[in-house]
Amino acid sequence: MILLITGPSGAGKGTVINELLAREARLAFSVSTTTRPIRGGEIDGREYDFVDNAEFDRLVAADAFVEWAPVHLHRYGTRRSRLAEMEAAGRIPVLDIDVQGGLNVIGRFGDELVSVFLFPPSWEELERRLRHRGTESEEAIATRLRNARGEVTLAGRYRYWVVNEDWRQAAVRVAAILTAESCRARGAPPLG
Repeated sequence: MILLITGPSGAGKGTVINELLAREARLAFSVSTTTRPIRGGEIDGREYDFVDNAEFDRLVAADAFVEWAPVHLHRYGTRRSRLAEMEAAGRIPVLDIDVQGGLNVIGRFGDELVSVFLFPPSWEELERRLRHRGTESEEAIATRLRNARGEVTLAGRYRYWVVNEDWRQAAVRVAAILTAESCRARGAPPLG
């Protein structure tokens, strides 16, 4: 099983994922690779693997990604090696991927993937969250808000929808989704 959480920038994916990781020992965060500049408080290898464009090109040429996409003027990708390490350790990988990359992952993993689209409670709250970060220029905020309008039109491609009005409740809902998914019938029944 792989858990994909996606949604517009500012929907609260990182906050919900951090709460899930604190609650569920079986989960492991899949650190994505990006060409985006590092922000204050971030640590290379924890939030993202930060690389320059030349290194990203090298990784693409080496087929190192299960998915990658350009997003908000930068590129992001999920490395095959990270997923393999987590699965070998018996952990459930948690992917925090933009909507474009999420669609690529849905196409690649099919039923093995639990896909959750995280919505902000309103457009006004989404804008407030983006501004509250204090990490984006006005141009970047405008781009993210404009992109969000298109991204939510793709939510129908995801198996589950969760509105993140309160991050604790959103995490509880996603944990309930994982519990339900672990009980889904897949193949032969458990008794012979």
